[in-house]
Amino acid sequence: MSTSTLTNIVTTSFPLCAPGIGQVILSPDSPHLIDGVRIEAGALWPDDRGWFQEVFRSGKGLVSDYPAESTQVAAAVSYPGIIKAFHIHQHQTDFWAPVTGLFQVGLVDLRPASPTYGHKNTLYVGEQRSWRILIPPGIAHGYKVVSPCSAVLVYATNRFYDPADEGRIPHDEQRLAYDWNTQHK
Repeated sequence: MSTSTLTNIVTTSFPLCAPGIGQVILSPDSPHLIDGVRIEAGALWPDDRGWFQEVFRSGKGLVSDYPAESTQVAAAVSYPGIIKAFHIHQHQTDFWAPVTGLFQVGLVDLRPASPTYGHKNTLYVGEQRSWRILIPPGIAHGYKVVSPCSAVLVYATNRFYDPADEGRIPHDEQRLAYDWNTQHK
């Protein structure tokens, strides 16, 4: 994707999405995952002192292709009810490891050549579902903290932060029609 392609996606080239949250993903191997998104279950080791959770091992698993010289690891703490959405990258691949709290993760495929263009996925992840999520370029991604406490997301990127590679889309973009409201069922 070129910078102009990213600009076009962020400003004009949106699919017309049906309102809602799309397909709720209930297993890491769901056939409904957006093309290229990958999930692996994280392991958690609790004991009488607390718990330990490994985020990733360099060169292994979902980050096996991440180059050591440009991989960046960071953490974000978000308060209950906060929405951080949407972001999109033209080159960067994100690896998300929710650690505490509960996140409603929203994904929308904005790659016109993708077989899942315009599809939406929702994942509920956090300390009770410690999935790791690989988000390739061209997929708009964001989250809402739905737990009653703050939530921590540890994430790694396959390249250092570059503002020219970061696209922002409002969380309430009408063409995406992603519904961040509580889904009363």
